[in-house]
Amino acid sequence: MEFYETIGIDISKATFDVHMHKHELSAQFDNTEKGFKKFQQWIEKHNSISLDQTLFIFESTGIYSLKINRFLEEKSWHFKIISGLEVKKSLGIVRGKNDKVDAKRLALYGYRRREEIIPTPPMVSGIEKLSRLVSLRKRLVTQRAGFLATYKEYSRILDQQEHGTVIKSIKQTIDFFNEQIKVLEKEMDKLIQQDKFLYELLILITSIPGVGPEIARQMIVITNAFTKFKTWRQFASYVGIAPFPYQSGSSIKGKTKVSHYANKKIKTLLTSIALNAIRYNKEIRAYYKRKIAEGKNKYIVINSIRNKIVARIFAVVKRKTPYVELMSYAG
Repeated sequence: MEFYETIGIDISKATFDVHMHKHELSAQFDNTEKGFKKFQQWIEKHNSISLDQTLFIFESTGIYSLKINRFLEEKSWHFKIISGLEVKKSLGIVRGKNDKVDAKRLALYGYRRREEIIPTPPMVSGIEKLSRLVSLRKRLVTQRAGFLATYKEYSRILDQQEHGTVIKSIKQTIDFFNEQIKVLEKEMDKLIQQDKFLYELLILITSIPGVGPEIARQMIVITNAFTKFKTWRQFASYVGIAPFPYQSGSSIKGKTKVSHYANKKIKTLLTSIALNAIRYNKEIRAYYKRKIAEGKNKYIVINSIRNKIVARIFAVVKRKTPYVELMSYAG
């Protein structure tokens, strides 16, 4: 797909700034339905290039970018959602910052990479609501972890009779978080079960030993039901588990390493699954022991297992058949 015009959009709570790269035009609109209508009129008036050959670029800003996402999908206009870090690193050293400038930088980034950018696919039905539930659950789990740490410390150090009210209050707060997390999980399960496509994805992913509903739900959301990434390697690179060589000429020969730029929450979850797989999955445990015996670094082996798990998830989704543990059929 060829794009001859790129339009950067910088979104805030109340407004959004736009910039046409080739036409060198900028404007600002309210982040409301009325503002979107004016935005459409402005595009149709000033953009001489076909909308089929125009690409809109913007960063995901949570609920603030949700409206423009919906609007562009409804119009069937091509758009790409990118990370701010990706733009910042691609443009080198920049000085100054405001919404108008940021929209211009987004447009420039899109124009420079227009030949290789693949537009963001439309959001799969049910993913938007599931994404909100997954996001809220993660926040509750994080907050609960903080109270759990405090509860353990207080229970260990403070006198129960003297500080019983404080300790009891913290315990009740933890119980409340537990209840709300269960409510969200039930709602997520209900939402997925009501959607045949999403439910089939959940069944396929959880057929892999050690992969439970939590990672399955997050994988479905992050990949937009596996439409956002073409291969498991692309996803591995996104979450920061894909190893990259570190070498330049003959003087710099470092170890192959993963990138620090990653989705660290899903990366941490994959690590937990890898460790569980080492304990309870015969095939993975045998692989881990063999590599350690060969002298491989422990963390490199664990990362390899994370990649194996991701590869298996993508494989079962692509084949549309549950995972089969071949080792159980051996000998």
